[in-house]
Amino acid sequence: MTASYRPLSRKDIRRENEKLILEAAEKVFAEAGFGGATMQLIADMAGLPKANLHYYFPTKESLYRQVVQAIFLDWLKAADIFDAAPGPVEGLGAYIDAKMEISRRHPAGSKVWASEVMHRAPVIQDYLETTLMEWTEGRMDVIRRWIAEGKMDPVDPRHLLYMLWATTQHYADFGHQIETLNGGRPMSDAQWVAAKESVKSIILKGIGARPSPDG
Repeated sequence: MTASYRPLSRKDIRRENEKLILEAAEKVFAEAGFGGATMQLIADMAGLPKANLHYYFPTKESLYRQVVQAIFLDWLKAADIFDAAPGPVEGLGAYIDAKMEISRRHPAGSKVWASEVMHRAPVIQDYLETTLMEWTEGRMDVIRRWIAEGKMDPVDPRHLLYMLWATTQHYADFGHQIETLNGGRPMSDAQWVAAKESVKSIILKGIGARPSPDG
């Protein structure tokens, strides 16, 4: 029996084209930076006419902001378990797993964010001062609660978050260095599993994290 063919709706086409453009833009911005990237380069990478890019994203800045927002939303989702977890072993452990998986699957997005921030965030400074600031304050409150409940040692929540970001994003931002030190080969599935376990062990032991009785 032949499967019935259903043509893509206009909404489906738009969603597919936007996904294609964002994936291409992420790679181009990661390699060339905001200043070096052009809409033509992104169109070529996406395999679409340049006019299509301008239809969905009128300016390079609007496309760039969308790329940056996408990686940040991925990181926000990675922290969902962080908020609901009974303690740091469960919450930070799951957060590390999720952040490192993002670094594995979307290294270009992390590089775009890092490059933007290292250049003093000329395009997304407003985002740092609002969304990132609010998110960070909320996560620090969770860490302070775990400390008050005796589930981890009294460490500065802000610097713990900085360490988590630096460590997990290192696997994306310095992927070439890691690959070189790995004999010129990308990390295997088994190496990624081992890396996650090592990072969790080092950080959780370092902060004196204790499993929650209800975890």
